[in-house]
Amino acid sequence: MSGGSQNEITDLLLAWNEGEPSALERLVPMVDCELRRLARTYMRRERAGHTLQTTALINEAYLRLIDARKIRWQNRAHFYGLTARLMRRILVDFSRERNYQKRGGGAYQITFNEKLALTAGADPNLLALDEALTELAHLDERKAQVVEMRFFGGLTEKEAAFALDVSAETVRRDWRLAKSWLLRKLSERPRC
Repeated sequence: MSGGSQNEITDLLLAWNEGEPSALERLVPMVDCELRRLARTYMRRERAGHTLQTTALINEAYLRLIDARKIRWQNRAHFYGLTARLMRRILVDFSRERNYQKRGGGAYQITFNEKLALTAGADPNLLALDEALTELAHLDERKAQVVEMRFFGGLTEKEAAFALDVSAETVRRDWRLAKSWLLRKLSERPRC
């Protein structure tokens, strides 16, 4: 899953927890390939013509991770799970900001001219999924975490089970139930 072994990455995360300055410098090259894969996966799910690029998504995730000094890293799966959640939040925030700008965003009102209309709209699917996933988290936090780790983070059942300290069978069951719940919830939404 990455350039470094699971143990190397975990050891570097723990060293970073302890404030070792060189740990982060050694960690970044080991996880960069996997973070790029995650970001590409996210970006493939976005609408065509998305203005946020894969590299910008990764850079924003790195910036947020570096600022998160209070995180007590447990292991590699915990790191990738949290990074997946961060990338999801970045894309949702970006989409919300785009919708805000699209709806006026405090701009002066002008007369609409159809010749100036843009065809690329906001992706309502990401916002709908985020809302549904947030609702699922209120009902069952672990199922929402399983979705984030498996769907957004690309973790295997075993890796998610390890990160959540449950069995792989529990993750498999939570994954199946969460997917069904989300599918039902998203199909209830009115289509635009």
